[in-house]
Amino acid sequence: MGTGSSILSALQDLFSITWLNRSKVEKQLQVISVLQWVLSFLVLGVACSAILMYTFCTDCWLIAVLYFTWLVFDWNTPKKGGRRSQWVRNWAVWRYFRDYFPIQLVKTHNLLTTRNYIFGYHPHGIMGLGAFCNFSTEATEVSKKFPGIRPYLATLAGNFRMPVLREYLMSGGICPVNRDTIDYLLSKNGSGNAIIIVVGGAAESLSSMPGKNAVTLRNRKGFVKLALRHGADLVPTYSFGENEVYKQVIFEEGSWGRWVQKKFQKYIGFAPCIFHGRGLFSSDTWGLVPYSKPITTVVGEPITIPKLEHPTQQDIDLYHTMYMEALVKLFDKHKTKFGLPETEVLEVN
Repeated sequence: MGTGSSILSALQDLFSITWLNRSKVEKQLQVISVLQWVLSFLVLGVACSAILMYTFCTDCWLIAVLYFTWLVFDWNTPKKGGRRSQWVRNWAVWRYFRDYFPIQLVKTHNLLTTRNYIFGYHPHGIMGLGAFCNFSTEATEVSKKFPGIRPYLATLAGNFRMPVLREYLMSGGICPVNRDTIDYLLSKNGSGNAIIIVVGGAAESLSSMPGKNAVTLRNRKGFVKLALRHGADLVPTYSFGENEVYKQVIFEEGSWGRWVQKKFQKYIGFAPCIFHGRGLFSSDTWGLVPYSKPITTVVGEPITIPKLEHPTQQDIDLYHTMYMEALVKLFDKHKTKFGLPETEVLEVN
């Protein structure tokens, strides 16, 4: 009896240790999956550009010549929606990415496959991690939740001038956020297209900080004009927790730091931020890994938009106001479900 109990106890200890190790391995895989995307976002394009330029000076110069030749012929592919890969969008690494925070996609209304859509994604955060996971991968099953809808996450056009990075982005269904691309997708790519635009852009990222729910929207009307020109319905989308995953140094208006950020934003298209998350091996140290905080992206009710080839400023202002009101309503309806108090107010700048 004693021997049997000892064996049983030993087996229980063994299984508990195995489970503990497995849990640790899962967590580290989640951390690594997030870090690889953060590093890709920050340095992949520059690193690959440098490597290719160096390759020109080596015995492998033919490889660089062949790639640049391919680049010339393929230059306009991103403007036509890119080259998405369902295989890449379904990589297991994105499920680890999702589970690290975790990230969740909440559907509130059906979307008709006979219509095209522009999703306004708010807030930007530092990197728009919720936007990437929900719309550029299948980790949260966006294609199952919105069957027949093809999501295209729009980002800076400059990213598509970077070798290798452009291929990586296009494989997830990411496209340039410029008029030519959006016009093509909404007029020459059939119906069922959903373009996700992070409306606040670089300006909004400068005010991203934990505990703050603010969007840069009041003077952002270009996306409404595009929607009117193509008759694409507007879909307000709010990501609760997007601002919680990184901490950054906020420079006051008028300071030298804010001046530098605005100059970068004006001439290059992005604003450099001084931010940090946790370390690779410990949450008690600083690093580039975002903090493990839940991100819940709520997709609101579509606003039906008429097709007006030449919308007036009055038309644009009308539907822009409707959009702002719908976004605030969406925020107020769901805020208490995701840890915010009833008194929390969405700041619209």
